[in-house]
Amino acid sequence: MSLILGYNDSHMYELLGIFLGTCLLNIPFGILRSRHKPYSTLWFFYIHVPVPIIFLIRHLANVSYFYIPLFMCAAMLGQYLGGRKGC
Repeated sequence: MSLILGYNDSHMYELLGIFLGTCLLNIPFGILRSRHKPYSTLWFFYIHVPVPIIFLIRHLANVSYFYIPLFMCAAMLGQYLGGRKGC
């Protein structure tokens, strides 16, 4: 059992699952966002709709605030990939 930042391997798999889920959740919203004018109301809406869902998943999994930047990167990656696919 390896310990990274005080967590065991099963916790790392949980973090990886939340990371991948966050990324996959944001892909459809990135596709929708890419179809609207930048900085419009719907553009902001499609960026921010997944945030409460990600918060709820992180909260229910009892994951520390320390990992929020990791999940922000996953959300940005999903938005980027969805935006590239939606062009």
